[in-house]
Parts: sequence; C-alpha cells; structure tokens
Amino acid sequence: MRILLCNDDGVHARGIQVLYDFLSKIGHVTVVAPLEEMSTTGHSLTISKPLRVVPIKKDFYGVSGGPADCVQVAIHELFKKKKPDLVVSGTNRGANLGQDVYYSGTVSAAREACVMGLPALAVSLAIDFYEPRPELKLHYETAGALAVEVIRHFSHKGKPAFGFPPGTFLNLNSPDLPLKRVKGISLARQGFRYYSGEILKRRDHRGKDYFWVGGGYKGFLKEEGTDCDIVDKGYASLTPLRLDTTYHEFMLEMMEDWGTPLLPRKKRG
Repeated sequence: MRILLCNDDGVHARGIQVLYDFLSKIGHVTVVAPLEEMSTTGHSLTISKPLRVVPIKKDFYGVSGGPADCVQVAIHELFKKKKPDLVVSGTNRGANLGQDVYYSGTVSAAREACVMGLPALAVSLAIDFYEPRPELKLHYETAGALAVEVIRHFSHKGKPAFGFPPGTFLNLNSPDLPLKRVKGISLARQGFRYYSGEILKRRDHRGKDYFWVGGGYKGFLKEEGTDCDIVDKGYASLTPLRLDTTYHEFMLEMMEDWGTPLLPRKKRG
C-alpha cells in the first residue's frame, strides 16, 4: 500500500513521526508536510508566491506552504507516475471536532485529497490545553494504533479496497489516553464546540494597535452521539465527512414556496 502522509503541525512534529512509524507497518509511507507549523490555516492554497520542496531525510519532504499545498505538490510531482492508495493527515496536536473541521489544516489536507478523488483519513489527538503535558507524554502512539485499525478495516490482506463514496473522507479523533484505556472506536456525527472568541488588543512600540485572534475552549453542545460527546466519554470518534455541505432537507422545504427560479427585481423609475 502506498500512503501519502501530511499534517499541519509541520514536518518535524512528533505526531507525524509517530504516525509514520505506525503506518510503515502496513505500507510504504511518504511524508510531505509544511516546513513550519500551519495550524488553523484552513483549506487554503498558495497562489501568490512559489513553493519550495526541501528533502529532510529518506521519505520525508518539507514544503514552504500549507497542508493543502503539500497534497497538491505531492500528487502532481512526487506521485505523478502512480498515485497513493491512501492519504493520511496527522496526527494533529489537538482535537478536530465539531466545526473545527473548517479551520483545521489537518482536515484540509484530507479534504484536498478527497477533492482530487483519493481516499483520505484525518487523525487528531484530543489533548487538554488547560492542563498541558510535555510533548513526549502525549499519547500519539494511541492515535497511530487506532489509525492503523481503521485502515485495516477498509483493506484486505494489505491491499487497499476503501470504497468510500465519492466526495467522502474520514475524520478520526483519539482521546489522549493509553490505548488500553480507550473504550473503542465509535462512529459519530459532527458536533459543535464553543469558544470564547476573544480578540486581544495590544499596542506596539510605535504606538500602533495590533490584535491576537483566538479565545479559549468553552465546552461543547451536549448531544448524544456527536464526535465531541464520544471523545469526552473515552472513545475514539470516527466521522465520515463529505465535500457536499448542502442542507438537502431544508432545500426541499424551501422549494415548496420558492417555485421557479426567482428573477432580480426591476428597479423602479
């Protein structure tokens, strides 16, 4: 199995190295990841400046762009003779639950692969930012083992047979626990997380204002069966995401009074 591995924490991040070690047990892995941390960059492509690809070590390449850039460069240059069987993005340092998937560079790399017609899996570790622990004590090994379990479920005797519906990819979130304490992998729908949304205003030495965008995590909407709920209960969550974000049920309701296509209103006079 040929696997392309990306992330948004950067090519030197511990999460991607641990995941590389686990994925190497089931296939040949090529890492193409940002040279610098690109967390919460969302699904952006670099079109205003050139990209550089820097060989780091065997099977590891750094790209001077974001996660989606890494997938584009990898597929069109490093894998141009034969595409990978699977694209994996992670393991991210922090959960990608609820609406995080729209901001996440990790998820965007998997989404970009999906756009290109490739099966993809995003992998994240739900760490506690309010009680930070040393990087070496985070349970990236748990996320790696769970990712391999998911991939094996969709493959047969080491041969890929993923069969994802068109425009669909998977989002896996692992609790930051030893593997033996994880209750299992549970399918879950996308939930909703709350953030404070604070904007911190500061002034530089020249007297000009600048701002830090951020805010702290404030919990999640308490609904059974969501990815937030599942991870909070000690399970890993697995959510199928799709490119089509149309609200089809509401569109059917709208069609009842929308009728034929509306025409622009004519200006009077």
